[in-house]
Amino acid sequence: MEQTVQRSKTFMMALCGLFAAVTAICSWISIPLGFTPVPVNLGTLAVFLTGGLLGKKYGPISLIVYTLAGAVGLPVFSGFRGGLSVLAGPTGGYIIGYIVAALIIGLIISGMTRRERTTGAAISIYAFAMICGLAACYALGTAWFMISTHTPFAAAMVSCVIPFLPGDALKIIAATILVRKLKKYI
Repeated sequence: MEQTVQRSKTFMMALCGLFAAVTAICSWISIPLGFTPVPVNLGTLAVFLTGGLLGKKYGPISLIVYTLAGAVGLPVFSGFRGGLSVLAGPTGGYIIGYIVAALIIGLIISGMTRRERTTGAAISIYAFAMICGLAACYALGTAWFMISTHTPFAAAMVSCVIPFLPGDALKIIAATILVRKLKKYI
């Protein structure tokens, strides 16, 4: 029989802060690419974990905290950058997309039945949720990139989406496994 543990709001808000910090650390681990201002980083891995573990309410709150910390100038974004100029720049849409991705992931996972959570179906649902969240993040980020840089759609896809798909697939696999293992503790 599965036990439901009710956590205090204080505990959940502490987790929001912790996952905001994890997102910052993962965003710092980045590899700049010469052909695009969008770096390869582990930020999306943190987003998948945040949405998967904190859910539809606290996952987005955590990433709002992360985004606000960066907006006020704390160096939480990739390349140890912060400030409104980063959010207004070509990668700002992806950062805002993190919030939407966590919401989507949390919504899909919260719709799981108890039976699905305890069977092999959980892996498929977690992966599906993360793919949907990533698609939303890509859509927002790429749209903003196109607007801010006046780049046509095909060129934006080549610069901002296609090169990142293999790495994001690996991040989804890792996050799916981690969420499945850690979900019972949070």
